Amino acid sequence: MAEWLNADEAANYLGISSSSLYSMAQQGRVPGHKLGKMWRFNKSDLDAWVRANRPINEFFMSAESFIEGNDLLRDPQKEGHAAALDFFESDGGKAIMQLPVGCGKSGLISLLPFGISEGRVLVIAPNVTIRNELQKALDITNKRTCFWHKCKVLAPEVMSAGPYIAVLDGKDANVHDCDRSHIVVTNIQQLASSADRWLPQFPDDYFDMILVDEGHHSAAPSWMKVFDKFPKAKVVNLTATPFRSDKKNIEGTFIYRYSFKRAMIKGYIKKLQAIYVAPEELYFTWEGDDYHHTLEEVMELKEETWFSRGVAMSPECNYHIVDASLDKLEKLRQSGTNHQLIAVAMSVNHAKAIRSLYSERGYEAAEIYSDMPPDKQAEVMQKLRSGMLDCLVQVQMLGEGFDHPHLSVAAIFRPFRSLPPYVQFIGRTMRVVVQNDPRHPDNYGYVVTHIGMNLDQQLEDFRDMEREDRDYFEELISGEEPEPPAEATEGRARMKLRNDMVVDKEIVSEFFEEDFLDTDDAALLDELKAHAESLGFDAADILKAIKSKKKSKRRVTEASAPFPVLPQKQRQEARKRLNEEVNRTAKLLLNRCDLQINGRDIAFKLYPGVTGNNFVAAVQLVNKKLKKRLEVEGVSGKREKMKTENFIRAQELLEDVLNSLTRLFKKRMADDG
Repeated sequence: MAEWLNADEAANYLGISSSSLYSMAQQGRVPGHKLGKMWRFNKSDLDAWVRANRPINEFFMSAESFIEGNDLLRDPQKEGHAAALDFFESDGGKAIMQLPVGCGKSGLISLLPFGISEGRVLVIAPNVTIRNELQKALDITNKRTCFWHKCKVLAPEVMSAGPYIAVLDGKDANVHDCDRSHIVVTNIQQLASSADRWLPQFPDDYFDMILVDEGHHSAAPSWMKVFDKFPKAKVVNLTATPFRSDKKNIEGTFIYRYSFKRAMIKGYIKKLQAIYVAPEELYFTWEGDDYHHTLEEVMELKEETWFSRGVAMSPECNYHIVDASLDKLEKLRQSGTNHQLIAVAMSVNHAKAIRSLYSERGYEAAEIYSDMPPDKQAEVMQKLRSGMLDCLVQVQMLGEGFDHPHLSVAAIFRPFRSLPPYVQFIGRTMRVVVQNDPRHPDNYGYVVTHIGMNLDQQLEDFRDMEREDRDYFEELISGEEPEPPAEATEGRARMKLRNDMVVDKEIVSEFFEEDFLDTDDAALLDELKAHAESLGFDAADILKAIKSKKKSKRRVTEASAPFPVLPQKQRQEARKRLNEEVNRTAKLLLNRCDLQINGRDIAFKLYPGVTGNNFVAAVQLVNKKLKKRLEVEGVSGKREKMKTENFIRAQELLEDVLNSLTRLFKKRMADDG
């Protein structure tokens, strides 16, 4: 029932004089109802008016929020908010917080201003994708996506007065939108671009708090430019993988971390298992000499860079990774859910070769890489999200902001020399399909690779990180070795068409398996005990059962049966791969001879008779030479009539074709003077 106040009571309730109240009511600035000469005021309307007219610098300190004790919030969200409260009350400055992917980082960002920010808040994302997701979580007008509404953090009457957001999106935003908003959301490219559209418009004290999503980018110059502009702002860097690949330190105090093991136990992320193809015997050729090694010898050789790279690039080893990863994919799909597979390759050409292996086995597969045209990237991503793709093979793609829970198998076809890129890649498979249900069959995942790539060492480093050794973790935050340069991953570097090490055969009858969580870890057992007690179970009995059934760190299991290769698909993929390899050979030819792709040197100077730019001309010459070589071996006719074996043989001949054309071009270039 409404509670009504007369003018004197209302003035006293608001803490203003009666004359001021009359004046404001007559101007319509305060909600009131006039009956004759008398005014009456609804107390609820006055409360709403007070909230709506609260200064922005008071909003987050005085708005009533339900955080502690809110069962709709996740542990890392409540704990992270409490850690930030303590930090900014006692110290302040820049803070670093880490939550694994899928644990509610956007929700924590939504909570952090309350009780901490004494003014306007700036939320910065590393890209447009993440900015758009944050906008949805912070938009009080969208009850379906608003975090405060979904988790009942703010009552409806509080949200009638904010917090309001302004989005700097490069379209129709202006600084007046920011003036009237409590939170400004943007991506770093928009905020700190070379054009300097936005930063000069804001006074140095415009923001009291800056929240950085994917904070491991924050050492970059564009981010430092923002921090320098607002030197007194409270800063929180939030990230799933708090380490950089360029050895630059992330500035700030590490105040909170929610471990992967806690996230797996709670069901916030998938429970992962590592699978390694472990050959009994491996036969390979290295720089012209033949070798034969047992599994024990492979385990010793795997730390050698030349060996792990050779295993990664070997079709023979790739076959077995493909079969093992498909076996795990089919195991997961028994639940009826369309789980999908993501693979990582050494280079674009390697990705295309791996794509063919999956396609030959009847699975829809595609590759994606940073140099791919944007419209083609969008097409591949649409197929993935719609469930049309079974397997996606990527090269340095799908980083922050990529959220697709049905990716449940990670197939690794390249060595990782440091922990950060390894964790960032497997993070693509960590998001759960079913929320808050750690035992659900759809909330499991697999990381599949070959033991010869030495990635079991990265898993051990991951466990070291999980043991919460603070010195070790701080070292990770400071950065690790950089990724290979783009010219290497995209196939533009001066390189050979074939590898020095070629695996001729490997005999595989078993896999190694191990869990990402180490069951010997005392911290893990403590977490399991606490979780069991929170659910009302007898923790002592549960721990006893766990210890009695404890699995060994590494288990040996029988290898999966090879997946059948469809002859028609194999021929189609072999033809497709030949066309791709011809194009790659043409690019390598230009690379070796220092010719630009769009130049006209070949048609005008080196080889009159061919047409088009240097790349088109080089493709023509490669195909012409290859056709002659095949005719010498008795293979003639159009490609649509060729056998699978002919396409494979044609690919083998490309190295000789490349060397022959290189010699010819260099001779003609020398003669031309």
